[in-house]
Amino acid sequence: MSLFSRVLLCYDGSRDGRRALRYGAELARRLEAEAHLLAVLEHAHWIEGFDALAGEARMVEEQSAREILREGVARLKACGIETTGHFAIGSPIEQIARMANALRVDLIVVGHSRCGVLKRWWAGNGNGLLLDKVSCSVLVAIDQGDAEAGDG
Repeated sequence: MSLFSRVLLCYDGSRDGRRALRYGAELARRLEAEAHLLAVLEHAHWIEGFDALAGEARMVEEQSAREILREGVARLKACGIETTGHFAIGSPIEQIARMANALRVDLIVVGHSRCGVLKRWWAGNGNGLLLDKVSCSVLVAIDQGDAEAGDG
C-alpha cells in the first residue's frame, strides 16, 4: 500500500491550477492512487447588490466552474488516471478542507501564485490556513520562475 493512496487535486483552470493538476496527476499515476478532483466556485460577493443580474451571473459562473471541472477530469483521464470529479460552492479553503476530510484523503495538491502586498491586503486573511483545517499532507505546486519574481 502506498503512502498516498487517496489524493485530492484542486483545480481552478488557472495557470497555477494546471501546474498543480500536472504534478498531482503524475504523482497519482506513479503511486496508483485513487484520484479526486475538486473545483470550487467562490461566492461572487461583488454582484450580490445587483438583484436583477445576480441570478444570471451566478448561473454563468457555475456553468464556467463546472466546465473547468469537466476539463480537469478529461485531462486526467487522457493521462490514464481514473478520477472522480467534485464541485462545491463557497470559500475554497473551507470547501477543500471539507472535501479532504469527507473523502479521508492522504494528500491534497494545490497550486499557488505569489502575490504582492497590495493583492494580499485586498484579499484579506479571514479564510484561515488550509493546513490548520486538515489532517493530511498538502503539496503546493509553485512555478520555479515565481521564486525569482519575488513578492512584489
